[in-house]
Amino acid sequence: MLLRISLIVAILAGLGAAGLGYYEVSTQIPSLTKQRDDENSAKKQALTELASTKTTLKKTQGDLAQTKQELTNTQGERDKAIARANDQQKRADQLSDKLGKVTQQRDDAQASLASYTASGLTADQVFKLNKTLKDTLAEVDVMNGEKLVMMHKITVLTNELAKFIGPDNVVRLPASLHGKIVAVDPKWDFVVLNIGEDQGLIPDGELLVSRHGKLVAKVIVRTVEKDRSIANLVPGWKLGDMYEGDAVSPAHPAS
Repeated sequence: MLLRISLIVAILAGLGAAGLGYYEVSTQIPSLTKQRDDENSAKKQALTELASTKTTLKKTQGDLAQTKQELTNTQGERDKAIARANDQQKRADQLSDKLGKVTQQRDDAQASLASYTASGLTADQVFKLNKTLKDTLAEVDVMNGEKLVMMHKITVLTNELAKFIGPDNVVRLPASLHGKIVAVDPKWDFVVLNIGEDQGLIPDGELLVSRHGKLVAKVIVRTVEKDRSIANLVPGWKLGDMYEGDAVSPAHPAS
């Protein structure tokens, strides 16, 4: 009888322990489920951030490659500009040498003509010498014109080269350069000027716009033709409206 009672007590104790264990497990299930869900969410977020990071890395690598290519292209353009400037300078030096020789020939011809005239040459001889002198003077004029063109090209190339060396380079224009506005587009803030390459104007040169001696605006030259040009308003430099007939002069005159 005692054994049976002990067995029953043991069974009841086991059932109580099992029930208690089940109760403890059942109370932990929600927290374990939440922990599992939180870990899954964190894992998904980490995978999403990893994918985004990979995409950003790929784009950054692409941008870096493009930047390297642009740098290579810029260096190539700089080298070309240097080569062109050197060629133009060499051509200008050659023209200067030739001009010196032609000028010397002209002086010699003038001296010879004066000498022959004093010595009593015939009219035919004087005519021939005079023709030679005129031909020489005409050649000198041509050479002077070519030299001016070459010097203008050198100035343009020098300013173009300066853009690659230093983006803040100031383009200096002849101090004697003066012109007027012949057309205005207020919608797009650009003007047409009556001066161009023949007057020494070059791209990226800055001009002050004035009316009756009062500053109105500052413009920067974008397109240059033989005897006219187009310039845009410099941001922050519009002190008043620009009109046809307004005067323009260099903002940075050459010394």
